[in-house]
Amino acid sequence: MAINTNRNFSTKHKTRACLYKAVLLYLIVTQSVSAFAQTHYVAVDGNDAPDRGSQQNPWATISYAIDNVADGATILVGAGTYNGQVRLDQKFTSGIVIRSMPLYQARLRHSNGSSVICFTCQGVTLEGFDIAHSANNNRGLVIQIQTSEARNVVLRNNIIHDSTNNDLLKINNGTRDILVQGNLFYNQAGSDEHIDINSVENVTVIDNVFFNSTSQEVTSSFVLVKDSNGNSDGIVGSKDIKIRRNIFFNWQGNSGQSFVRIGEDNTPTFEAENVLIENNLMLGNSSRMMRSAFTVGGSKDIRFQFNTVVGNLPSRSFTRLVRGGLPNENISLNNNIWSDPTGTLGTEGFIGADVFEALSGANASVTLDNNVYYNGGDAIPADIGQEVNIEDDNNAKIGNPQLPSQTGIVVPVYDGNSFAGGFSTIRQVFVHLANRYGKPAAGSIA
Repeated sequence: MAINTNRNFSTKHKTRACLYKAVLLYLIVTQSVSAFAQTHYVAVDGNDAPDRGSQQNPWATISYAIDNVADGATILVGAGTYNGQVRLDQKFTSGIVIRSMPLYQARLRHSNGSSVICFTCQGVTLEGFDIAHSANNNRGLVIQIQTSEARNVVLRNNIIHDSTNNDLLKINNGTRDILVQGNLFYNQAGSDEHIDINSVENVTVIDNVFFNSTSQEVTSSFVLVKDSNGNSDGIVGSKDIKIRRNIFFNWQGNSGQSFVRIGEDNTPTFEAENVLIENNLMLGNSSRMMRSAFTVGGSKDIRFQFNTVVGNLPSRSFTRLVRGGLPNENISLNNNIWSDPTGTLGTEGFIGADVFEALSGANASVTLDNNVYYNGGDAIPADIGQEVNIEDDNNAKIGNPQLPSQTGIVVPVYDGNSFAGGFSTIRQVFVHLANRYGKPAAGSIA
């Protein structure tokens, strides 16, 4: 057998082989990227069939779309009302995004239970939707995220409103790693909440706006964190919860409830642990009585810091620390503003009676530090019947934080095209409320 001594021949074939491998690798990569970044479409006049999903031939439902897209995809949902339950139960590693396009024009409604459910979903972002119950729905919850298989879920920039029964959003039964960001919540129903966070881990509620637009005397707190089922889901006490940079106002509910409540069911274990309530704006602009702006019961390692609570509310106290199944442990209340510019702290009839409501035996350990207190220029009442008092704050600042008057607050309900007050996005509503009602004047003691 003759040996080919032509080096150019060998080099030429090696070059071709390398080039072939490079082209093959490029095709594999570009096909993978194409699949990863693929965009699909849903429309009210679409059709759920395997050969659909394009802009020209969209699918009809989000539930069908989520069952038929690859990891990393985006699903754009066109304007219109989508009747029927949206089921998000698929798992994605990199994650998919489901977005209303145009913003808020895709309306999700259901007449027989939750409008959106996520029981085994992972890696799903739902953003830009108008989500509510249908008027004739007599079953509970507008959105429910539950079970230990549900995780890495994002609800962003949605209008979540008008439940006909129970919570607007329930996150419960072992769920982990949930982000609720930049949404607008209003009008829950019954003795329930805007958000019920129940026996879960690592939930962040940030940059949202909470209010009610109608009188609802029996409704409960806007945000509740607790654990009502013990160890049945593998989690004892909701843990690692962050409630940050939200705006709460226009209370219309039960006189025994709060904007934010931690613990409720008097269980034999701590209902919540390691909860941060930070940099929220709580506006007491309503004439309806609430118990307090903030309540803690039967919980531990709770930090309430850098919050602004302002207004007559009216309420029995700014902060309520009560015993649940266990006394509260390691509660810190630092760097907050508590301001009643109407000067009703200490008056009779439980109208702003105290800064703190904390009866003996309710708390194992509470720290106060560097808070601002204001009672319209009058003295801050010191109730010796409470075990937490302003005298416990060695760095207390007493004086006018010079926060704006709460006159002229517009309740920003959505009419299908814009928010009352002339706003076109939730973010515009948020920024307006924060700057108009939560920003101290120059030279403020705060």
